[in-house]
Amino acid sequence: MRYLHTMVRVRDLDASLKFYCDLLGLEEVSRSESPQGRFTLVFLCAPGDRELARERRTPTVELTYNWDPEDYQGGRNFGHLAYAVDDIYATCERLQAGGVTISRPPRDGRMAFVRSPDGISVELLQVGQALAPAEPWSSMPNVGAW
Repeated sequence: MRYLHTMVRVRDLDASLKFYCDLLGLEEVSRSESPQGRFTLVFLCAPGDRELARERRTPTVELTYNWDPEDYQGGRNFGHLAYAVDDIYATCERLQAGGVTISRPPRDGRMAFVRSPDGISVELLQVGQALAPAEPWSSMPNVGAW
């Protein structure tokens, strides 16, 4: 398992980029927009780590800017921790056997979400290509928020 990124929701992308990049010194690695999802993702890394971050060999900060205004109270602006795993199905099976609810099952063989005992959302991402869809994960519904 390898730590990938921490996601933070931001209200004002320009102000956040000024803080994280201009003032704190982080560097923008990538940016993507999803018109259908109405959000922008910007990944930032520590100074000098751009190539490592592009190869996902060093952790990044993911700024998520939702185009529609939202009030982020109660820690809602903190999104999730993310880890790369060698076998997403085996990881989810181990967690489930330990009593963890799989909030967003790995139906696509690539991504799943679980929650810590304190309610922190943890994203699990398959290393490399997605695994072939498999049961019971393919038909398992989402549970709660992730």
